[in-house]
Amino acid sequence: MVSTHWALPRVVIAAPASGHGKTTVATGLLAALRRRGLTVSPHKVGPDYIDPGYHALAAGRSGRNLDPFLVGAERIAPLLRHGASVPTPADIAVVEGVMGLHDGAVGRRDHASTAHVARLIDAPVLLVLDTTAQGRSAAALTLGMAAFDPAVRIGGVILNRVGSPRHETLLRDALAEVDVPVLGAVTRAAEVAAPARHLGLVPVAERAPESLAIVTALAELVEATVDVDAVLDLARSAPPLTAPPWDPVTAVGGPADARRPLVALAGGPAFTFSYAETAELLTAAGADVVTVDPLRDPALPGGTRAVVIGGGFPEAYAEALAGNATLRAELADFDGPIVAECAGLLYLGRSLDGVPMCGRLDLTARMTGRLTLGYREAVAGADSPVAVAGEPVRGHEFHRTMTDPRHGEAPAWRWDGAAHGFVTGRVHASYLHTHWAGHPDAARRLVEACR
Repeated sequence: MVSTHWALPRVVIAAPASGHGKTTVATGLLAALRRRGLTVSPHKVGPDYIDPGYHALAAGRSGRNLDPFLVGAERIAPLLRHGASVPTPADIAVVEGVMGLHDGAVGRRDHASTAHVARLIDAPVLLVLDTTAQGRSAAALTLGMAAFDPAVRIGGVILNRVGSPRHETLLRDALAEVDVPVLGAVTRAAEVAAPARHLGLVPVAERAPESLAIVTALAELVEATVDVDAVLDLARSAPPLTAPPWDPVTAVGGPADARRPLVALAGGPAFTFSYAETAELLTAAGADVVTVDPLRDPALPGGTRAVVIGGGFPEAYAEALAGNATLRAELADFDGPIVAECAGLLYLGRSLDGVPMCGRLDLTARMTGRLTLGYREAVAGADSPVAVAGEPVRGHEFHRTMTDPRHGEAPAWRWDGAAHGFVTGRVHASYLHTHWAGHPDAARRLVEACR
């Protein structure tokens, strides 16, 4: 029987805005805590796929997302508890925020913001401040961030990009005036940077040796500049979690029968965007899940009954993907259900920036200079292996490509009065990223479609 209360130490790493150094501090803290022998559970507010990859490398276990918009506010504490429980119970959970502390979904006040998640999991906040060209005003900024929502407890500050010892003293004195403890100070010279490109940081899977070196450097940076013991004390001040853990078997209603169809889940450097709960839900629904790398694997595993191709950066690997002609040909003729999101959509088309892809969908795709980004409230445009026409779902878009045509005769989704994506035969493909913990019937339907 699962205990109803769990005294899980936890802390949320937040900032007044993007670019203040949340990922630097969160990743370095995860790695530093692990080096102390602690089992650390990494989490990320929002739909981001890339930061959790660095978190996973630092913590040695899956990085997981906490997004109230995608999965519902009622599932956030249960998902935290689930993530901190598997494969083994964690000693502490570190949650990296998104954007600024109080920045939520557009038009929804602070819904899905870092502050919202901090309230839902009842966790103290450690605020990271970029102190470039700032002195005593850092205290006013911190005080304002705390006063804006008294239900969010800011338990300390880490000063980032400090210019000199004198600058640090000035900042510490100012924060003391508003009774907010400074738990660390990182100088500009000590910064460690990860490489970035058009959609953010380069994913861990694309440059594993360099990523490991970055995580090691971040751990050393945090150990040298942050009072880790004080951070641990802050995390231990969180009250016990009372929400029951999320359970994938309960979410899908358990397997329909004893047969276990094989579902191939795309992975490797070109397809790094996948939530950990996707494989867990498919497994709970009765599938055996295996990862296939379209860059290297010449064929689907024998007996594959369905394929899930998530997001990633196929545009960065177009020539290599095209070079794996045998797998492209197999996917073009595959007679089982295929579910594709964003990168998967591009891969299933005829070409990407003029380079041949699978040809399963009659579309071409190309890079553009325009970023399409944001949450979406959609309804299924047609019956498919993962949805019933008219079914509502929430997701997000994040891409700089476009397809021609933009949707099929039977669209995958509709939102804002427009059609999006493609349902053709047993293929469901679109730009929309969804989190199946928010609509677990997708996993159940896909496994049933295999049978």
